[in-house]
Amino acid sequence: MSNAQINFLKGLRRKKMLVATFQILILIAFFGLWEVASNLGWIEAFIFSSPSRMWRMLLSMIERGELLRHIWVTGGQVIAGFVLGTVLGVVIATCLWANDFTRRVLNPYLVVFNALPKTALAPIIIVWMGNNPRAIIVTALLISVVVTVLNVLTGFVQVEEDKVRLAQSFGASKGQILTKVVFPASVPDIINALKINIGLSFVGVIVGEFLVAQAGLGFLIVYGSQIFRMDMVMLSIIILCVMAAVFYLLTSLAEKFFCGWSE
Repeated sequence: MSNAQINFLKGLRRKKMLVATFQILILIAFFGLWEVASNLGWIEAFIFSSPSRMWRMLLSMIERGELLRHIWVTGGQVIAGFVLGTVLGVVIATCLWANDFTRRVLNPYLVVFNALPKTALAPIIIVWMGNNPRAIIVTALLISVVVTVLNVLTGFVQVEEDKVRLAQSFGASKGQILTKVVFPASVPDIINALKINIGLSFVGVIVGEFLVAQAGLGFLIVYGSQIFRMDMVMLSIIILCVMAAVFYLLTSLAEKFFCGWSE
C-alpha cells in the first residue's frame, strides 16, 4: 500500500478510537454525576437510587444466586420471541410476495394491525393462554411479526424489476427467482427487520412479565417498585440496556457476514 493509503487507514482507526473514547467518557460522566448528585443531596437517593446503591444490590443478588436466574428467564423469552417473530415474519412475507392477489387483499389489514398498540393485546393473550411463559413469548411474537412482514415484504417488492425479468427470460421458476435474485437483494432489509425486532421483542417480554411473570427482569422492576427498592428497579433497567446492546452487537456482526455473503 502507498503512504497515502496507510495514512488514510491510520486516520480511520484514530477516528474510531476517538469516537469510542468519547462514548466511554460520556458514560462515566453520567454515572459519576449521578453518584455526586445523590451524595450531595441534589436528588433523593431513595427515589432516584445511585450507582453505588445499585452496585451493592448487584453484588447482593449475585451472592444469593438470583440475578442470573432472572437474566436467563428474560433472555430466553426474548430469544424465543425474536426468533419466532423473525422466522414467521419472513415466511409470511415470502408467501405474500409469491401471491400478488393475496398481498393486495391483506395489505390494509397489515397496516392497521401494525398501527395498533399491540401491548394492549397482552391481557387478552394472557387470558387465552394462561399465566405462563408461553403467553409472554406470544406477546413478544405478535409485537414483532407484523413489522417483520412489512419490512421484508417491502424489500422483496422493491427488488429491481430488470433483474427479475432477466431471470424470467432464462426460464427461472418463481422459487429460483426468490432464492437467486429476490432474497439475496433483500438481505439488508431482513437485517434491518432483525434490528427492529430486538427492541420489539424486549418490549413484548417486559410487558408480559409486568403482568404475569414470577421471574425475570420485568418482574424485578414491578416487584422493586412495589416495595420501593428503586436500586433494584434501576439495576434491572440498566441490565436490560446491556442485554439489548449485546443483542444489537450480535445482529451487527450478522449484518457484516450476510451482507458480504450476499455480495
